[in-house]
Amino acid sequence: MQGRRDPRAGLVENDPFTRVHHQRSTPQSPISNFWQMNFQQPIHHHKGNLWHFSEEEKRHLMLATGAFALALGLMMSGGIGGLFTDGFSKWIFQLLLFMPIMLLAVGPAFLLHEIGHKIAARHYGCWAEFRADPKGLRFGLLLAAFLGIVFMAPGAVMVAGLVTRKQNGHIAIAGPLVNLGLFLIGIPLWALILGLTGVDMPTEVLVGNKVSWHGMVWMAAQFWLSANLVLGAFNMLPFGPLDGVKVKAWSEQAYFVLLSIFLIPIITWWFMGLWSPMDLVVSIASIF
Repeated sequence: MQGRRDPRAGLVENDPFTRVHHQRSTPQSPISNFWQMNFQQPIHHHKGNLWHFSEEEKRHLMLATGAFALALGLMMSGGIGGLFTDGFSKWIFQLLLFMPIMLLAVGPAFLLHEIGHKIAARHYGCWAEFRADPKGLRFGLLLAAFLGIVFMAPGAVMVAGLVTRKQNGHIAIAGPLVNLGLFLIGIPLWALILGLTGVDMPTEVLVGNKVSWHGMVWMAAQFWLSANLVLGAFNMLPFGPLDGVKVKAWSEQAYFVLLSIFLIPIITWWFMGLWSPMDLVVSIASIF
């Protein structure tokens, strides 16, 4: 029996990713691919720099970003209900108008959050790539279409490798820290933009049948700041697959400090009305 190879030995391999199986399917239309993404793709280790993105990862990022922008556009145009209140032509116009505005304002909060996880994971020698979640995208789009609200889980960075609890906490906290950085950078950035464009008060994006550039700038600034605060705070909740679970497991002190940094501005702004990020932006913009 010593000369025979244990057939179970094939179940243990040096590279756990080489046994990922996938089914080959016939070419499908882009719409079909959107709803039926194949996640069982063979994973290839890459040895490039921290900013390396595989073709598969780029496709998933583009898909998730496009779906996210569409959901935001549907929310701003009133969902499908807007068809009945505004008419088809105006509804389509609003949808196509709001999508790029919201993509500019909210897209970085989502994209750079995930890239933050990726860079931190790659820093510790892990394989890390973003993968969109078809179920999360479908649910988010349907919710935005029928209820006019956005609650979407577009996907997440998949990480594989051996890390310590501390390193895992660092990878998890990287995403919310990116949102905090974008919020802080956004205050002087949008103050400069508002100052140069002369925007100093809330303005509707659509005034009658005309598009207001001042309204577009104000909306982009407002959603940039609020989206980064909300996304950062939400991901710090210690539930399910959210970042807060891993951060809290690594360091409760770091967890509560960062959670407080997000929650205090939100509570004092939305619930107590003591301040507003846009008031601060306008005050700084007056300098320019």
